[in-house]
Amino acid sequence: MSILKKYQPTTPSRRKSSVVHYSKILTGDAPTKNLLVRKANSAGRNAHGKITVRHRGGGYKKMVRVIDYKKNFTEGFKVTTIEYDPNRTAFISLVVNMATGVKSYILYVKGMEVGKVYDNDNEISEGSSMPLADAPVGSFVSQIEYNPNGGAKLVRSAGNYAVVTAKDGAYVTLKLPSGELRKFLSTCKCTLARMSNEAHGLVRIGKAGKIRHKGRRPQVRGKVMNPVDHPHGGGEARNSIGLKYPKTPWGKHALGVKTRDKKLASSRLIVARRNKKK
Repeated sequence: MSILKKYQPTTPSRRKSSVVHYSKILTGDAPTKNLLVRKANSAGRNAHGKITVRHRGGGYKKMVRVIDYKKNFTEGFKVTTIEYDPNRTAFISLVVNMATGVKSYILYVKGMEVGKVYDNDNEISEGSSMPLADAPVGSFVSQIEYNPNGGAKLVRSAGNYAVVTAKDGAYVTLKLPSGELRKFLSTCKCTLARMSNEAHGLVRIGKAGKIRHKGRRPQVRGKVMNPVDHPHGGGEARNSIGLKYPKTPWGKHALGVKTRDKKLASSRLIVARRNKKK
């Protein structure tokens, strides 16, 4: 269920803003304390304290929810809550391991129900975790492992999903959200169903203050700078960048450049490259 909530236009920013109506989706009141970890704010800096990613800093303080990406539930798990996680776009769920009774957080996918037990009889239903070999061709899957028992690495953000397109021996071919067709070992685990909070991309921020709360500092377009400050700068009045291709402030290609190492062994698993940016 995806519902957007709009406010009365009491201010110019409120007139354009919208949020996800959390009260109609979430069920948890407060996070579980023993599954919280404090987060140090590095603000785009590397281990030496130097800024490697610009325009990051500030933001609201938040605790990290410890997520179980491997989901090794031998006798299934029971969903107890649907909760908000400030560190990601998708929702999370507090589940109970039916074998040990231990509580943990997992990523919530669309179709999961509070109070229901999953994976208990290995049934194929939304929310079930299974090897890619057991996922039906044409089904939506998420939380995909790169390597068996390595934990979910792909397709974890709000509303995303991959499509099982083919099965060939020890490999299963998936179409990823980027459009790339890639082979995975059939023993890699996945979760059946698309990720939750698919309305995340429809939310209108409305004002700059909301972006600052998320830890993102203001960005200035290169085309409005002077030539001494950016390759896109200069020119009279409003104009385009005036160059053959977009560049970074340091003169490197900024759009459409391939960054993947050509010598990677996993390149043989890629059937078709992802969609190019226009």
